Amino acid sequence: MIGVVGGGIAGLAAAYRLRERGHEVRVFEASETVGGLAASYETAGDPIEQFYHHLSRSEETIVELAEELGIGGDVAWLIGENAYYVDGVVHPLDKPWEILAYPHLSLYDTFRLGMLTLGIDVRGVVPRFDTYDELSDFEDTAVEEFVREHTTRGVAENFFDPLLDAKWGDRVDDVSAAWLLGRIRFRGERDILRGEILGYLDGGFERLLDALADAVGRDRIQTGARVTELGTEDGAVSSLTVDTDDGSETHDLDAVVVATMPNVLESLTGYECSIDFQAAVCALAWLDEPLTDTYWLNVADDAPFGALIEHTNFVSPERYGGDHLLYVASYVQHLDEELWRLDDDAICERWLDGIADLFPAFDPESVRRFEVARNPRAAPVYERGYLDEVIPYDLGDEVATGLYYAGMASRAQYPERSLNGGVVAGFKCADRIAER
Repeated sequence: MIGVVGGGIAGLAAAYRLRERGHEVRVFEASETVGGLAASYETAGDPIEQFYHHLSRSEETIVELAEELGIGGDVAWLIGENAYYVDGVVHPLDKPWEILAYPHLSLYDTFRLGMLTLGIDVRGVVPRFDTYDELSDFEDTAVEEFVREHTTRGVAENFFDPLLDAKWGDRVDDVSAAWLLGRIRFRGERDILRGEILGYLDGGFERLLDALADAVGRDRIQTGARVTELGTEDGAVSSLTVDTDDGSETHDLDAVVVATMPNVLESLTGYECSIDFQAAVCALAWLDEPLTDTYWLNVADDAPFGALIEHTNFVSPERYGGDHLLYVASYVQHLDEELWRLDDDAICERWLDGIADLFPAFDPESVRRFEVARNPRAAPVYERGYLDEVIPYDLGDEVATGLYYAGMASRAQYPERSLNGGVVAGFKCADRIAER
């Protein structure tokens, strides 16, 4: 039997593929529900993720999985409109004429920004179309240095710097340019007349998790089961010990897939990973009326949050009983920061007042429900030299034969973490077990 540590999408994907290959599996999840960062809230209609989610066109593996599970036809490709809040004004930035009208970039700035997003290097006399093909070429280049060299000072100061500050805070000097290039590529498909093309699963991604759990077999998934020890014999995996409400139990196993954060892997095996993670605080507000008419609003302002993501400007509010749903989100670089230590009520008051500062017509008292989700390891910090620290899928040489890793520090989650990356990592481990 194969054991899977972690019931997030990577663990469920690994278990699903292993079942397809004819293996017996058992998934051990420490919390009371599966899903990890894709867990949901109930609404007056469809469930909605606690942390905002969508798909990019480049995420092919998860779409193929949805098709295998019989729900591929419910992946809807929609337009996710983007805008930038600067000096009290929301500037739409989707259509060519909107981008050209953006007052904080010159025409030349806009040209250089456009060339970078298209992957064209115009620094020389002759444009180059292959400069950015290999992301690893920019692994050791600081992202701010890269922006200034490959665009203009105006683009750096008036476009990228506020975004980088919101995303990385005082860690920005550590971040690799490969991350930015990968993100541009990851989020690159657009309808030139409408905006960015993004995907969402009708009914929410909880449907995908449910379909995966059903395919694995609910009786093979044990929640409230914290793995405390990994046993080895003659250099090979032999067992897992699990703590449950009923006590401790040990399961004899032929192989183990660890589909969790690397700190869990280290606690079980001693394998050290130096990849650092940033935390995230993400709130969801229930409104009677929309706040804006855009999906993703980046904020170049001294606001107490990093971005406003108005989900029901992307997916119809009719899916949620007519409610308008607004994510308010911020990354946290260090767990001693004030934001991380605030309780939910204090975050609610601070963030709703912050929205009112940006939009004076907004009444904080109009918010009927406000939920706060937190995760201390929401995303890796993609530092320079990151690829040297990625944990291999197969840890047979490093730790023990039969040990595999599919968590957030795997190669599939580079240069941007995603649901698709979780599925890919789970599949990679399952395929290696099947080949063995």
